[in-house]
Amino acid sequence: MSLASGPPSRQDSGSGAMLGASARYPLLLLALFLAWWLILAIAPVYRQDWLLENLLVFIAIPLLVLTYGRLRLTDTAYTMLFVFFVLHELGAHYTYSEVPYDRWMQDLSGRTLSEVFGLERNHYDRLVHFLYGLLITPAAIELLDARAPQRGIWRWLVPLLFMVSHSTVYELVEWGAAEIFGGDLGQAYLGTQGDVWDGQKDSALAALGALVSVIGCRWSRG
Repeated sequence: MSLASGPPSRQDSGSGAMLGASARYPLLLLALFLAWWLILAIAPVYRQDWLLENLLVFIAIPLLVLTYGRLRLTDTAYTMLFVFFVLHELGAHYTYSEVPYDRWMQDLSGRTLSEVFGLERNHYDRLVHFLYGLLITPAAIELLDARAPQRGIWRWLVPLLFMVSHSTVYELVEWGAAEIFGGDLGQAYLGTQGDVWDGQKDSALAALGALVSVIGCRWSRG
């Protein structure tokens, strides 16, 4: 590489223009998410729980921004990350066990989802755990393919096991936080709603979502 300074060549200018164009969509998603985050940060139902839930956001979003130049994910992966974080912020705003989807459905149709499907608890947390596996896995696959490429059956197993392992670790973190903080904050953050198998069910749903995503991603790419 030459150390001499000077105006960029036409090829360099074209590459810069392509890089700028490629950054527009992720930047748009980032701007939309920050606007959504600010709106839901104004008056959450339970501020302390909101802060705990947003630890994931405070770590993940800066990492995605800081590593963008070294690992540019596909627009599909960024879209899926965006959808997950939007849904996560909704859960953080209301607390996961109190997202009022029944009220919204009642206003729209006159019936609640709980009535239609015979639900006995708020299932928003279960939905987001499944979507965690489904929506985060494409980014994980792209990361692993770029930094630790696999061959044969390991191309399928490693992303799945990667997702299953850290979703299980997250359940342990939730349990540890609930034990440390206790009281209403611990219960709000853990969100078991009286189900002693809540953590296992959440992990299983995340694993199922990851399995669906791995099959879809690998099958489409051959």
